[in-house]
Amino acid sequence: MSSHRRRGLRGRPLLTLSAAATLLAGACAAAGIAWDPFTADARQGAVSAPVIGTPWSAGPGPGAGSTSPGATGPTRAAPSPDGTGPGTAPDAGPGRPAGALPFDLPGPAALRTGGAAKKLVFAHYFTPYPLSLDNASADADYYTRNYLNPAGENGKHERYGGLLRDRPLPVQPKGGNWERANLEQEVRTARAAGLDGFTLDMLSLSGPNRDRAQLLMEAAHAVDPGFKIMLMPDMTSLNTDDPGVLADAVAALGKAPAAHRLGDGRLVVSPFKAEAKSVAWWTQVLDLLRTRHGIRTAFVPTFLDSDANSARFAPISHGFSEWGSRSYVGQDSATRDVQRAHGMGKIWMQPVSVQDARPNQGVYDEAGNTATLRSTWTHAIDDDADWVQLTTWNDYSEGSQFAPSLHNGYAYLDLSSYYLTKFKTGSWPKIVRDTLYVSARTQFAAADPTGAQSLVMSLRKGSAAPRDTVEVLSFLKAPATVRTVVGGAEDAHEAPAGIHSELLPLRPGTSSAEVVRDGKPGAEVKLPYAADRTVTVQDLQYYAVTSGRD
Repeated sequence: MSSHRRRGLRGRPLLTLSAAATLLAGACAAAGIAWDPFTADARQGAVSAPVIGTPWSAGPGPGAGSTSPGATGPTRAAPSPDGTGPGTAPDAGPGRPAGALPFDLPGPAALRTGGAAKKLVFAHYFTPYPLSLDNASADADYYTRNYLNPAGENGKHERYGGLLRDRPLPVQPKGGNWERANLEQEVRTARAAGLDGFTLDMLSLSGPNRDRAQLLMEAAHAVDPGFKIMLMPDMTSLNTDDPGVLADAVAALGKAPAAHRLGDGRLVVSPFKAEAKSVAWWTQVLDLLRTRHGIRTAFVPTFLDSDANSARFAPISHGFSEWGSRSYVGQDSATRDVQRAHGMGKIWMQPVSVQDARPNQGVYDEAGNTATLRSTWTHAIDDDADWVQLTTWNDYSEGSQFAPSLHNGYAYLDLSSYYLTKFKTGSWPKIVRDTLYVSARTQFAAADPTGAQSLVMSLRKGSAAPRDTVEVLSFLKAPATVRTVVGGAEDAHEAPAGIHSELLPLRPGTSSAEVVRDGKPGAEVKLPYAADRTVTVQDLQYYAVTSGRD
């Protein structure tokens, strides 16, 4: 199974802030954040860290996908990270708007008792990208000045067109301990989607990321003592070869009440790229946790290559996981992975992903609109995985985020709630509201950026072939006609009750869809980001929108 990781290298979104917010195109000196995402040598297929600089805007401007410096974003107001939608205070509450999902999501109690309690769903939390990095207004915060702006951070990201292509939904500046308040908000958002917890990427032993990890442990327990944090030491970035140093670091976080433990009290430790160290080395870490700190552990290594490593790690492991393929055609080995783990008497944590595009590594996977998301969730369900890890909650440099974001809103998280319900309860939830999800890129896969970007992304080996498609994914309570408009071209198709995916050719312009039943219009949605054939910066992430939210 092809696996890849991302620690240490990232991509950068060009984005547009909420309604008509302008990306700052010239000024950029760094303020506020000290961590450097390019210090680790990281992932499979990584390229050496490039240098860069020049501003541009990634959102759809007044024209078809304008990406010129100073272009403004869509005129749609962004929903808040808690799902309250436009017209409501961004930090108003933990719930979702009435009717946001096509089904009625069971509450946390129902998803954490009985058989559902054994099927756990975590999302991989990446500390470099919290809701805010400096508590500034989103039109001039660190994301806007430095991560979404290719000229940001003194131009070091210009070579690949900027560090990111998307960002968390903007939040208002807060008083007091704003960092913890924002982390609590993320926990509420994840909890409201049905998640059991986060897998916490332990990137460093000290500094901002370590401090944020501690705050997340505190925030999770304060919001919901049942929301758990699984510790995931990142072996591509932690700078130690000393088992005692890592044991001490794990113990410091592992003693927090929010740390994920099994029913017998064992602390779950799931290192990323566990194969970076030998079984003997890990045995020393686990022994030191027990003898020095009094902590018994359940070791669940996350591999880049489970085929090559699971057998030799089996004697010290409670279970296994893998980072996983990010293309819908790369999932064939998932069934074998689960069967192998179960055959050894181990649990399996299945990776579930939506997409992967890494400008700073010059690589991407063809996700096929929502095909990868649906395929990986289906494997988790059909293959009887024990746990799921959404890869990732918020790694915007990989373009792999499920968390509510500027360009995707809640679309991917809402879709996951549907599959999560089946995974945990064993029953598909009943569709009670017509809901449409539209996804598309804002540029064609072969588009050659006209700006200063010199490193462009190429398709990862083993991925599906590139495609230029708009997907209309319908969840219907009864059959209906779905009318579509893609770049001005009108069409219609008959969609059955239940879930149906309809693919349409991508055209320049915006895309929209509407349910019509018995001649009456119903649910409708428009993807406000226009596709264009001429682009300044390459952006191969899929953008998505749902009719369930404003």
